[in-house]
Amino acid sequence: MSSAASQPSPAPSGASVLGISVIAALAGFIFGFDTVVISGANQPIKELWHTTEISPWFHGFFIMSMALWGTVVGALFGGVPTDRYGRRRVLLWIGILFTVSSFGSALAPDPYSFSFFRFIGGLGIGISSVAAPAYVSEISTPSMRGRLVAMYQFNIVFGILLAFLSNYLLKGVGGTNDWRWMLGVMALPSLIYTALVFTIPESPRWLIAARGDEAGARRVFEGLGVTDSQTVIDTVKRNIAADAGSASAGDFFQRRHGRVIGLAFWIAFFNQFSGINFILYYAPEILERAGLATADSLRNSIFIGGANLAFTFVGLWLIDRIGRRTLMVVGSLGYVLSLSMVAYAFKAAAGPGFLLTFLLLFIASHAVGQGAVIWVFLSEIFPNRIRARGQAFGASTHWVFAALITLVTPVFLDKDNGILRDNPWPIFAFLAGMMVLQLAWTLTRMPETKGVPLEELEERLAG
Repeated sequence: MSSAASQPSPAPSGASVLGISVIAALAGFIFGFDTVVISGANQPIKELWHTTEISPWFHGFFIMSMALWGTVVGALFGGVPTDRYGRRRVLLWIGILFTVSSFGSALAPDPYSFSFFRFIGGLGIGISSVAAPAYVSEISTPSMRGRLVAMYQFNIVFGILLAFLSNYLLKGVGGTNDWRWMLGVMALPSLIYTALVFTIPESPRWLIAARGDEAGARRVFEGLGVTDSQTVIDTVKRNIAADAGSASAGDFFQRRHGRVIGLAFWIAFFNQFSGINFILYYAPEILERAGLATADSLRNSIFIGGANLAFTFVGLWLIDRIGRRTLMVVGSLGYVLSLSMVAYAFKAAAGPGFLLTFLLLFIASHAVGQGAVIWVFLSEIFPNRIRARGQAFGASTHWVFAALITLVTPVFLDKDNGILRDNPWPIFAFLAGMMVLQLAWTLTRMPETKGVPLEELEERLAG
């Protein structure tokens, strides 16, 4: 760790929870940008490095899904440094990883070095999906927690929109090397984010749980405007004592935590089997299959990013009003309808306009449902002492399935050798069926967490 990172976090004198949450959630912006920017580089890289070894499997693994495998590793192991070194310090190193990845992937001379730097960026994404939501959840009040943590998702979709827009504007800049500009431009927000993290305080709940630093936690709480900081501190300490013994990695998978582990697994599983990453990664190619030219498909990808952002605003506004569970029900119904119609559009050759309409409905359903809820829900349900590891479990489940889906997609969609190269409608029909299962799970198993203090949730969900 650098000496700068080792310094005590600044006292948040007069700082707002909103302002600090926005800075932490900026990790989501880079996450979203990095996740989708590869869609614009997909075809140029195929043409640049097209050799006998660039098979659909090679392209799916080394080019398209390598960042996601880095994300899996980052999410799997991100809970350890987040618990050991603190949320703030880990957020700082996330910014450094993003910066290195941006420059490295833009300048990569071959597919192997390109994959390495994409993997580095994926590490940053995976760790950010652990540290940022946990941090924001721990500094928030119960009445604002949903909106503040959901800002992480808002920043993700804002980054997605700007990535689609950036890809469209940079198309043709630098000739055949336009994809390098698409990837390299991410260095600017990465550097800005890294500088801003120096200005935020450490999580007060982490200070108590990991360091026993009540005085430091009190300073942070009071700087954030919490008037009854001692009451919060006492409640945190009481719950830590009740959960004593679960701090070791081997004790994470114990009966006491069985319910919350199951909730984390299923919400993450269904998130990816909605097909969201599949559609975002391959949006231009999907739209080309429907009959749009390359330029039109890139431009219409911006509509997808715009719809994602607009309806994320809706989810952000509703999440603390009508609750997480209700949003999941609404989103599930929208998923089933939209995915069924997308499958029909391909099977019946209904045309690009019909397809785009229901792709936009799909994006809207995701934005107000799973997109708004998943990171909030994961950050709420685990006890303070194992929150980072619980977040890591949920995030890594999410990213393992995201990576697997992205890996196998070229095998199905490849124009020359893909299993469904002629018509991909069965993929969308399968995803619609998975969303019927998500609706059933939401109605029968998912608890509502709206407005409940973290410590009270811990007591309710304990096995």
